Amino acid sequence: MNTKQHTTEGPVLTVENLSLSFGEKHVLQDFSLEVNQRENVVVLGKSGSGKSVLIKCIVRLIEANKGKITVLGEDICALEREKLDQLRRRIGFLFQSDALYDSMTIRENLSFPLRTDEEQKSPGETEELVMEALKNVGLEKTVDQYPSELSGGMKKRISLARTLMLKPEIIFYDEPTSGLDVVTGSEISDLIVEIREKYNTSALIISHDMHCAETISDRIAVLIDGKCHAIGTYEELEKSEDEKVKQFFHQAHENKRK
Repeated sequence: MNTKQHTTEGPVLTVENLSLSFGEKHVLQDFSLEVNQRENVVVLGKSGSGKSVLIKCIVRLIEANKGKITVLGEDICALEREKLDQLRRRIGFLFQSDALYDSMTIRENLSFPLRTDEEQKSPGETEELVMEALKNVGLEKTVDQYPSELSGGMKKRISLARTLMLKPEIIFYDEPTSGLDVVTGSEISDLIVEIREKYNTSALIISHDMHCAETISDRIAVLIDGKCHAIGTYEELEKSEDEKVKQFFHQAHENKRK
């Protein structure tokens, strides 16, 4: 599907010894992680543990104090503004808030990212891309509606459709199931897996939702005290004897019993 052919040798994302402090508060401390091609990696952590800050550092919305970040083969910390913007166009970002423009129709919301694309599209090509993205999230009929007319789950799907407009190679998801009921959250989790299959994307997913983590992850990195405290598959971490890791799975097991 992606007409922009890029090749990335090795991992699509490497974070090495990343540290960030706000005054006396140490948010990240020598955090390291790799994401491989077509891999979904979940960063699991409690609220306020620095998960969202990690993503902002990776796309350089926040400058880290120390460390190296390589995205799609590029040292993101060393890029000048123009090259950084070019790289960001190869990255998808699903915000925790849907970040849709209330005054625009769904068609206009989805068309908006194409305005900054180097490959300018004709109106016909734009319409085709809009309908393709909506079809992939199951919401073709919403094209002429406004965000205020949609449910929370539908807005999340539309936000994901907009992320897909530039055919990203890697997608960052910030709490994709936050604020959704259990059923809708499960549907979004399933959709994230489908997107990987259709678009051959890699993904880094920030979450504290254990059901989401179980559904979509190839591996899970547990963020505790600013460090990558543990990493492995859901099944591997579920069997961990580490008390700090076990606390995440205890609540998940309680919820399954209900």
